[in-house]
Amino acid sequence: MPRSRAQTRDRLLAAALDVFADEGFGRCTVEQVCERAGFTRGAFYSNFASLDELFLAMWEQRSRQLLADMRGAVAAAGDIGDPLDLDAAAARIVAAIPVDDRWYRVTAEFTAHALRTPGLRPVIAQREAAIQATILPLVDAALTRAGRRITDPDALGRALVAVHDGTSVQVLMEPDDPRIRRARTELFVHVLHSYSETE
Repeated sequence: MPRSRAQTRDRLLAAALDVFADEGFGRCTVEQVCERAGFTRGAFYSNFASLDELFLAMWEQRSRQLLADMRGAVAAAGDIGDPLDLDAAAARIVAAIPVDDRWYRVTAEFTAHALRTPGLRPVIAQREAAIQATILPLVDAALTRAGRRITDPDALGRALVAVHDGTSVQVLMEPDDPRIRRARTELFVHVLHSYSETE
């Protein structure tokens, strides 16, 4: 992709996040995104067929960043010791997973939109599965260093996503309560232990 087109896409994605978060995914328009980015409708439609496609590109971009942050956290956990202290490593990894107010609002609204749009449901399910498939090797590597092995990879992947989604709401509702963040980390650790066993 030419550099100028990549920059246009990046500006549209950044503008869209702001507009979706401020106005709500279901209430914003292509024109609003273009105005925020400083582009014409032509620039939008040369990059995206619809707001749905733009959101999915945004999700892919965010997912890549999340995985990069997780890889960095797993790598940084290397100085914790061998065998790995699983609880300490999990705390570092959880801390690397952002709980972002704006992103949560946008994804929650898009999820509701997808539930009302049958054609989007399998797309969302496939992307969730792809994220889980990418995350699990990182988790597996950490568990192996801790002397444990995963007993049910699919269940662990789904449980980790469920914990993230559920505790994100709690953190966002009471952002100044450190007990909620501690409980979030403890729940992640509990799930890791529940779906793994000592080798």
